This record gives sequence, C-alpha cells and structure tokens, in this order.
Amino acid sequence: QVQLVESGGGLVQVGGSLNLSCVVSGDIFRRSSVGWYRQYPGQRRAMLALITSTGTPNYADFVKGRFTISRDNVKNTAYLQMHDLEPEDTAVYYCAVIGWPQWGRGTQVTVSS
Repeated sequence: QVQLVESGGGLVQVGGSLNLSCVVSGDIFRRSSVGWYRQYPGQRRAMLALITSTGTPNYADFVKGRFTISRDNVKNTAYLQMHDLEPEDTAVYYCAVIGWPQWGRGTQVTVSS
C-alpha cells in the first residue's frame, strides 16, 4: 500500500507562486511515475503534470509554462512549482503514484483576485 502526503497549499494573490510537495511512503516511489492532479468541487480530478521514474516531465497544455514538476528519489518526494497563479487555479491538489489506487488528502490552493 502506498501512502501520500501533500503539502504546501495556501492562499495566494493572483500572479503569485506556490510550491507543493508530495511525500510518498515505500520503495515504489523510485521506480514509478508520479502525477499531480487537481479537483474542483463536484468534478473529477484532472491531471496537471506527470514525471517518470527517470525524471522526464509531461504537462497538460493548460499549465505549460506556469507549472514545473520535479522529484527527489532520495527523499521520496515529488514537487509542483506553480507560478503566475490565476483564480481558476483554485482547487484541491493531489499527487498519485501512477498505477496505484491510493490518494492523499490533498492540499487546498486558493488564488484571490
């Protein structure tokens, strides 16, 4: 079983930045791709970015140029740097290990205008 703990969310003004972290338990992290997602109330989670076990990133078109995904395989941690935040980025943000069903509790990001 995989356990995930997201952190780093908060309240930020339009144009601001936040850095999210996701700590993953177990040895699975090093050999797995990891994704960041967000969820609006009443909607399904949407993938924002994914990073392979070897560090290759992929992004959804709507976050390209603003969000950067990275990972530290020593710390079992994935990161999501977010810049130029917009009110539409307000959501709960989650990470997940690709291929595993577990989710963390998420971290709330609120962008005020």
